[in-house]
Amino acid sequence: MKKLLVVFIFLCSSHIQSQEKKNVPLKNTQRGFLAIDFLSIDMPTSRLGIDEDNMGFTGIHYNLSFNNFYTGLGMYGSVRGRRGGFFTLGINAGYTSYLTDKLFVDTGIHFGGGGGGGAPDGGGAFILPHLDLGIQFEKFLFTAGYSYINFFDGGAIKSHQLHIGVQVPINLYSATFVNFEKKYTINDLEPTDWNKKPKKVSFILHLNNLSVKKSGALVGKTVRLAGFEFNSYINTNWFYFTKFDGAYDGIKAGYMNVLLGAGHHFYFNKNRTNILTKFGIGAGGGGGVDSQGGFLIYPDLSIEQQISNNTYLFINKGFLMSPNSYFKTSTIGIGLKYYSNINGISKNISSQNKRFKGFEAIIKQEAYFNAKRITEPTENLHQISLQLNYHLTKNMYLAGQTSFANFGNAGAYAEGIVGFGVESNYFTNNRINVFLQGLVGAAGGGNISTGEGFIIKPSIGLNYNINSNISIRSSGGYVKALGGKLSNLFFNIGLSYRLAFLMSD
Repeated sequence: MKKLLVVFIFLCSSHIQSQEKKNVPLKNTQRGFLAIDFLSIDMPTSRLGIDEDNMGFTGIHYNLSFNNFYTGLGMYGSVRGRRGGFFTLGINAGYTSYLTDKLFVDTGIHFGGGGGGGAPDGGGAFILPHLDLGIQFEKFLFTAGYSYINFFDGGAIKSHQLHIGVQVPINLYSATFVNFEKKYTINDLEPTDWNKKPKKVSFILHLNNLSVKKSGALVGKTVRLAGFEFNSYINTNWFYFTKFDGAYDGIKAGYMNVLLGAGHHFYFNKNRTNILTKFGIGAGGGGGVDSQGGFLIYPDLSIEQQISNNTYLFINKGFLMSPNSYFKTSTIGIGLKYYSNINGISKNISSQNKRFKGFEAIIKQEAYFNAKRITEPTENLHQISLQLNYHLTKNMYLAGQTSFANFGNAGAYAEGIVGFGVESNYFTNNRINVFLQGLVGAAGGGNISTGEGFIIKPSIGLNYNINSNISIRSSGGYVKALGGKLSNLFFNIGLSYRLAFLMSD
C-alpha cells in the first residue's frame, strides 16, 4: 500500500510539473526591420526672392512586417542646409513586391507632423510617399527611387526628390501582453524556446548641461537638457545606443537633439564600477541654437557606480558640436541606468527568477484647446504623439512621450516628457481598464507660450482591448507651462501595441 501511495504521489508531482511547463508562454516572432533613409529637399524661395540650399532630411524607422505589407513609426531630422532643429514624427505604411529572388519594389507613404528651424512648415502636417527599387543583400537591403514631400497644412515646403535607404531585418521576440508580471524559474524555461542566450540592454534617464562655446549670442550660456537613452549590447563590451534630449531651462524653449552611435564598456571592481566611451552622430537644434544644417557629433566619456543589483548612478563628460565646430558645447551630466537581460536565460546570471515585463508603444492624435501663443492669435493645437510605457508592476508603469505639432499653425512645436502612471485591473470581461498618469519635461517652438520649456501634464483615461496585443487608448487632462502662458485642457485618442518580454529579476 505504501509503495502504491509513493508511486501515486510521484505521478501526480510529474503531472503538475509538466502542466507548469506547458503554462510557460509561447515565444512569438514578429518580423520587422529598422530603416534609415535620406532625401534632399528643394526648399522654397524666400519672400525676398533668395534661393535656399536644399535641406538634407534623414529618417530612422522601425516597421512591423505582415507578409508583403509593413507599418511602423519613424522620425526625421535636418542634417544639411540651414534648418537645424527641424524634426518630425510620423507613421509608415507600405507594400513590398519581389520581382526576382533579390530584386524588389517598395512603395509606401509616411504621414507625420513637425517642423522647426524657422522653416515655412505651416501647421506641421505633411505626407511623404515613395516608390523605390530595392536589392537584397545577405545582411541588409538597399533601396533607391522617387519621393515627394508636401507640408500641406499651410506650409510652403513641397518637393520631388531622390529617396535612398537601407533596411536591416530586426525581429521582435515576445509573449502576449496578458503574461506580463508572470514569474518563472530557469528550470521552467529550459525545455522551452526561451532557452536562448539573453540580450543585454540598459535604459537611462539623464540630465545634461550644455556649456555653449560657439554659437553666436548663446556663447557662455548653459542649456539644461532632460532625456532618455537606450543601449543594446552586441557582445560583452560593445554596444550601440539611441539618445533623445530636450531643453527645459537656459534658453527659450524649442531645442532638441536625437543621436545614434556606438560605445565600449570597460568593467572594473567586479562590475560595480565601470567606464564607458561613446561616439554618436545625429541631428539637433531649435530654441535659438544655430546648428546650421543640424548635423551633430557627440564624443562622450562616463563613469558609473552600482547602487543596487541592476541600477547604476553615472556622470558623463563630453562634447556636442557640428563637425566644423560652428556650434560647439561642452557637456556634463548625471543619470540613472538600469540593466537587464531580455528574452533568454543564463545560469551565469545571479538571479534564478525570470519575469515577463510589459511594454507598450502608443501612437495617438492629441488636441490642445485654445493653446496660448507668444505673438499669434490663440487657436487649437493638434499634435501626433508617441508614448512608450514600461510596466514596473501589474498596476504601475514608467512612461516617456514625444509629440510634434501637425495642425494648428504651430509646426515647430514639440514635446519630450517622462513620468509615471497607475492603472486599474481590467474589468468588463477583461476589456477595459482606467489609468491616471503624470508627465513632466520639455516643450517649445511653434510660437507656443512655454517660456523656457518646462511643462507638467496630468491626465486620466481608459484602455479598450481589441485583442491580446492591441487596444484603443484615450485620455484627457491638463497641460501647464510653468514659465509660460500655455495652460490648457487636452484630449487624445490612439492605438496601443503591447508585448511582454522575458527579463531577469
